Formats: sequence, structure tokens, C-alpha cells
Amino acid sequence: MADTNKPLLIKRYASRRLYNTETSDYVTLEDIAIFIREGREVQIVDLKSGDDLTRQYLLQIIAEHESRGESVLPVDVLTDLVRSYTSQAASVVPQFLQASFDMLRDGQTKAMENIGKASPIANMPGFEAMRAQQEAFFKAMTGGIVPGASAADASSKDEEDDLGQIKDQLAALQEKLSKMGK
Repeated sequence: MADTNKPLLIKRYASRRLYNTETSDYVTLEDIAIFIREGREVQIVDLKSGDDLTRQYLLQIIAEHESRGESVLPVDVLTDLVRSYTSQAASVVPQFLQASFDMLRDGQTKAMENIGKASPIANMPGFEAMRAQQEAFFKAMTGGIVPGASAADASSKDEEDDLGQIKDQLAALQEKLSKMGK
């Protein structure tokens, strides 16, 4: 049984083939993308030099999805990313992106908590189907992980306040980033 707490080690051979060290077989970029969607961390290293190639391959996976029309990143965001490599914003962008994704995950967790709560809406016909559809959506967005599945209940007012604060923080970060790009 593989230890899913440590990164899955993938070795790249001189032939550019990728080797899964846990299952002792060759894998494709799509296989690696599936591992990641399942919540697994991966590390890709060059067998000969020992160089860490993880970033390079993750960017390649994103580029392949984008080229197939599975666009997630708007052109404006891609343009801003390119600009950030040649400006002082480069020092802020990684932290901004990490904070944005953390807020997205937290927001999804809170939304899933709200879906499971008892409310007058929960008694309406078709609510269970809608809730199941929403859970499926969140599973797709988080790679199969349902946020908040075992989280404790909190009041709706507190959650609305938290979501409002998250939105305000994201707007402030976006404003700062746009000012730095000018």
C-alpha cells in the first residue's frame, strides 16, 4: 500500500519517459494530472541530474488543457502573469495566487457546510437532487475532495460575514496587484 502522505515520486528518464516509482510502470502527463486531481502530491525528478522538474511538468499539463479548449485561465490573467515576470509584481504574485486559492477552498468548504444544514429550503421538493448536483460540482472543482464533509455547524450569519470578508480581501488583493502592474 502506497503512503499517500508523501509525494508520489516520478522519475524522468533520458528518453523523456516518466516512471512511477510506486507502481513500477511508465505514466503519461494525463496520469499525473489524475493523481493530482485525486489529491496526491507529485514530485518529478530527472533520473540523471536529480533536478526537480515538477513545476515544468505541471505547467505543461496546464498548457495542454488550455490548448484543448479547457480554458480556465482568462487571457487577461495570463497576460498579467507574463507581465509579473518582468516587473516588481513578481515578488507579490506567488503569495497573491496562493492566498486566492486558499480563499477559494475556504469558500467552497463553507458553501458545502451550508448545503448540508437544515433549513426551510431543505424541505422543498428536489432539494436533495440540487444538493447532490452541488456536491458533484464541488468534487469536480476540488479534484474529488468534498470540502466540509465533516466540519462542525456554525451560524449562517457568521458564515455570510466570513464570505463577505473573503470577497473583500480578494478584491483588495486584486486592486493592489493591478496598481503594481501600472
